[in-house]
Amino acid sequence: MTERKTLKVRDTADAEAPALEKKGRGWKISDKRLDVLHDQARDMKRHASEAHKALAARFAKADLGKYTFKRFAVVGSAIVDFNCHNLGMAIAIDEEGADEKLARRRDKSLESVGVRVMHIKAADILENMDEVLARITAGMRLRIADKAQARREHFAQGRKDDERGE
Repeated sequence: MTERKTLKVRDTADAEAPALEKKGRGWKISDKRLDVLHDQARDMKRHASEAHKALAARFAKADLGKYTFKRFAVVGSAIVDFNCHNLGMAIAIDEEGADEKLARRRDKSLESVGVRVMHIKAADILENMDEVLARITAGMRLRIADKAQARREHFAQGRKDDERGE
């Protein structure tokens, strides 16, 4: 009888995030792997949890302007519950029994490319939706402010380079 292989999660304490490359929409991911990720995301949409469905319904009703949240978005090699590309913000719903090591590794990878991950417990969504929406709104405001500050610094640096003749 052959020995059965099992998947194991590596310790991510000292692991570094993957470097960006010009493959797989900026990540080092094969087209085959991307197809698998998109299939998994599609399946997750079909079999979403109650907390996910409730938050998705609220996002559908909300008028967030140019800031929209896409459900079960593939970002690099990760699938996040909700992603706002314009803000560089992802929302992860923490369900009971989820693998914490895997979530930390995913978050570290996303943070390395400028995507901030906000964690929300599924029970909080189901019990107190208004408080959760207030937290998300506050997180969105912080990201908008961060983006505006980064834009100001970028343009200020460009002006300094122009003055030096670079």
